[in-house]
Amino acid sequence: MSREGADHALRTRADERDRISGDLLDLESHTTYRLLKDAKLRGATERRWAKARESLTALWSLYDAYRAVLREAEQVRASRTRLGAEQLARLTELLAGESVVLRAAAKPVERRSLRGEADERLTLDEAVIRMDTAFQEVTGALNDIDAVWNALLPRLDEAAADLRRIRELARELGEDDDPGAAYAVEEAELARLRSAVVEDPLGPPIEQDLDRVAGLLAAGRAEHEQAVTVKAEYARRREDLVAALDRVRAAESEERLAHGAVVVKIALPPQAQPRSRVEPLAAELAALDVSAGTWVLRAKRLAALEDEVRAAEERARTTARALYGLLARRDELRGRLGACQAMAVRKGLAEDPETTERYELARALLWTAPCDLTRAAAAVDDYQRAIHGGE
Repeated sequence: MSREGADHALRTRADERDRISGDLLDLESHTTYRLLKDAKLRGATERRWAKARESLTALWSLYDAYRAVLREAEQVRASRTRLGAEQLARLTELLAGESVVLRAAAKPVERRSLRGEADERLTLDEAVIRMDTAFQEVTGALNDIDAVWNALLPRLDEAAADLRRIRELARELGEDDDPGAAYAVEEAELARLRSAVVEDPLGPPIEQDLDRVAGLLAAGRAEHEQAVTVKAEYARRREDLVAALDRVRAAESEERLAHGAVVVKIALPPQAQPRSRVEPLAAELAALDVSAGTWVLRAKRLAALEDEVRAAEERARTTARALYGLLARRDELRGRLGACQAMAVRKGLAEDPETTERYELARALLWTAPCDLTRAAAAVDDYQRAIHGGE
């Protein structure tokens, strides 16, 4: 190695040492690393981290030996302004030779040999490669553990916050001596899941159980929030329901009128007879007023009753429109029949016996009360096909 080459190699190695030192300091300041140093681990995580610690111990031992070589090389270089042959040879040996010495580890007596254990010698490049391999193993374990913690710990915190909120809302409702008793199972399950994530994040997956528990607690929080809202708004919403029931009565009255007007003109099935929902809905509202159930249950029943009342009104109005639509359908069929008859005249088919028979059948069905719309529509279609030659 030339004098210039030795100086360049020493500068390069010094930069490399500083970079490695910075990486190791960053590793020791890593949040997950600091947590794991004193953490109580178990299972797969304990085994993985134990292996990573062994690699880290080996890394530091190797780094100390590597740094000692560079320190000696810097001392040799600093000993003279201009390198002599002896100093250059020593620098070449340190920087390019197998200068990094790893002392043989002490073994248990049953595994020792009286001949002793040979030390291992590495070049600086080999030492860096081995250090990097150990470093990657440690950071790989950190990344895997960190990924699980970052994904699951916030969700566990959110579920715990939902449980606290449920208890706060239960106290606000003032119905239970122990607001958390109803969720004791979920609380215990949440504690078990947190323990699993903290102590063994690389163990069996717990996402499915967490989804279930978190879903139950989120739903419970929403139910209690709704219950508090319903308790505060119950009087107003009850008045709104009474008014809504009046609208249902009006809609059902319109439905009955429509049925009465249509049934004499259009043949309707027995199930088309209007059936009122007002009385059952009013009875449900009355039962809700005297309910001894919790506000959570009452809030659900109130919301369901509001939906049923809206649906009853919409159903009655829709049915009335549909009934009047049957009269419009009959009139539309009558118009089609007249247009087809005019076309038959233009085509010279007005006196054709078969065509005339089909016309008379359709006309008789459409002008008979109550009209069978299904048969009448089929008869009009049949007449129209006859005029168009079966098409």
